[in-house]
Amino acid sequence: MNSYSEYKESGIEWIGEIPLGWDVKKIKHGFYVKGRIGWKGLKSSEFLSEGFSYLVTGTDFKDGKIDWKGCYHIDKDRYEEDPYIQLHEDDLLITKDGSIGKLAVVDEFDKPACLNSGIFVVRSINGDFTTKYLYWVLMSNIFTQFNGYTSYGSTIQHLYQNIFVEFSFGFPTIEEQILISNYLDKKTSQIDSLIEKIQQKIELLKEQRTSLINQCVTKGLNPDVEMKDSGVGWIGDIPSHWMLLPIKFLVDTPVTDGPHETPEFIDDGVPFLSVESVVENKLVISRMRGYISKELHKEYSKKCKPRKNDIFLVKSGSTTGKSAIVETDKEFNVWSPLCLIRSNTKKIRPQFFFQSLQSDYFRKSVELAWSFGTQPNIGMNVIENLKIALPPLDEQVSIITELKPKLSIFDELVEKENERINLLKEYRQSLISNVVTGKVRITEEMI
Repeated sequence: MNSYSEYKESGIEWIGEIPLGWDVKKIKHGFYVKGRIGWKGLKSSEFLSEGFSYLVTGTDFKDGKIDWKGCYHIDKDRYEEDPYIQLHEDDLLITKDGSIGKLAVVDEFDKPACLNSGIFVVRSINGDFTTKYLYWVLMSNIFTQFNGYTSYGSTIQHLYQNIFVEFSFGFPTIEEQILISNYLDKKTSQIDSLIEKIQQKIELLKEQRTSLINQCVTKGLNPDVEMKDSGVGWIGDIPSHWMLLPIKFLVDTPVTDGPHETPEFIDDGVPFLSVESVVENKLVISRMRGYISKELHKEYSKKCKPRKNDIFLVKSGSTTGKSAIVETDKEFNVWSPLCLIRSNTKKIRPQFFFQSLQSDYFRKSVELAWSFGTQPNIGMNVIENLKIALPPLDEQVSIITELKPKLSIFDELVEKENERINLLKEYRQSLISNVVTGKVRITEEMI
């Protein structure tokens, strides 16, 4: 790719060298920044699905734009007249609380719009700056590095306005800003389109994997076996010599869960896991919630003491119904959103039990049984009464033996496609950073 003929030191650690003709500017030099403070008594329960004005929050940001259809609304008597928080086309929005740094450029909208208290609006105050160029600067690694130095908080991160406006970045001419923005619009769109195609391929592989599991754990391996009606519509026929039994008859101990309290975390100790540790049907201990003391682990273990070949099912939250099997002898404990299912090995093999929980029919059973608050959840007494299609033990072993190498092939293919996605994301991020710092020179011919 092209580069500039001469460079100079920017004097900024996270930028490095910039083209000789560029300057270094701070956000405060060319942009107005405003955050909303409070709601004058307006409660979230008063947000409307339809009303006088859009109310934009960080959850409405999608692919660098605002999902207007998903926005809350407020009535006219709640709409503030402050012109600096009334949104204009081409305003740049950035989240400043919690998941900080999410970005969106305001495009066309059909009614008044204002911002929520968790967002800054960034607006160009002269013709030397474009918000779209700043969008790409803030999407780059240089802002991530700056952000890492200056955002802080306890359990919630904050991006403070007095710090944000001091962020320095490479500043080319307005013509170059437009070229850079147009180029990155085009190139990132191409990369995102390729990533989307790979993700579709991954979803297809996962569907094929689940279909294979479903076939084996409900129909068995013998295509000529005599079948009978299972009595459950979404299971259909099962081999005539199989049984359909509730989980409570297949476990060695009653289904249980972790503590219903938030433990005190320490710097080192026994890993304490929750739903984020259930990843792609595996239990990933490194994605723990934190460490707890051995004393607390001993106390929690009176109710739930995990061991190898136990199965953990997510029973609350957005991933309700997902499961993982323990493949380690290491000590750890779990929180209440995970429930422990321990196989009675005289009736069911742990791996067959686990694959049954991965099937479409079990997932359907969970979805029909869960209840909704703010998120799905399912009680342990309900879980215990969900049914499993059960062949004799020797047939369970044959099914698992047949499934294992085939599932490994699917897992390897998915892993390979995920690696491709990660490489594309790394390339995308590197490209953005190299372009907005002038390491790569953009010309008309490149757009």
